[in-house]
Amino acid sequence: MLEKIKETAAFIQSKTTVKPSVGIILGTGLGGLVKEINIIDSIPYEEICNFPVSTVKGHSGRLILGELGGKQVVAMQGRFHFYEGYTMQQVTFPVRVMKMLGIERLFVSNASGGVNPDFEIGEIMIQNDHINLFPGNPLIGKNIEELGPRFPDMSDAYDVKMIELAKQIAAENNIKVATGCYAGLTGPTLETPAEYKYVRIIGADAVGMSTVPEVIVARHMEIPCFAVSIITDLGVPGKIQQVSAEDVIEVANKQEPKMTLIMRELISRT
Repeated sequence: MLEKIKETAAFIQSKTTVKPSVGIILGTGLGGLVKEINIIDSIPYEEICNFPVSTVKGHSGRLILGELGGKQVVAMQGRFHFYEGYTMQQVTFPVRVMKMLGIERLFVSNASGGVNPDFEIGEIMIQNDHINLFPGNPLIGKNIEELGPRFPDMSDAYDVKMIELAKQIAAENNIKVATGCYAGLTGPTLETPAEYKYVRIIGADAVGMSTVPEVIVARHMEIPCFAVSIITDLGVPGKIQQVSAEDVIEVANKQEPKMTLIMRELISRT
């Protein structure tokens, strides 16, 4: 795997002059942050050696290299999911490559279902913790010491300083935000009412099908992480409705400008 990571990083470096210090992974319906990036180079995933290809509606599938908030960035417009049939190692492979490209921070966005009864559709939740409910972990298998330790600590999975600064930025711009714990499940089915209830009982505020594997791998490599969820549907008793992928994308698109402002300012100030 290490050779593949190095090979892919070298390929990307050969296609751009950008030396990114910031990595960004954009979730379903949340690719609009790319409009804020001064794009220098753009590479479709299918052209990148060893890269999976995104198969999900709402995910463009290209690697963006450019400038945002005064920083050089590499952004994934479209991510990979376990439910697409990829292994945990394949899902998180781009994070490894980003580290080889030189990123010092990782910013992640996702669309998720809210299980906190205080949440509303469109709520912006800054993640302060997560629960891994995937049937596995991307670090299972032989550990590569060059990438990180065998038993990485996860007590600070989400960077406290970035969380506090993001809340400050939101307050300055009159944007309502919440903080909470994200539970990561495989999907692709949305949760049953009983599953929503279970996720809430064990301590989560939101549930989704991504983010957790990428953050685990980033922390394995000691990359500070910031993640934000847009609550696109509710798994709260009495508020559960049938939801389609189109519904999720519509809500995500509507709230995206607020999330984009927070992310752009946070990148600029860190």
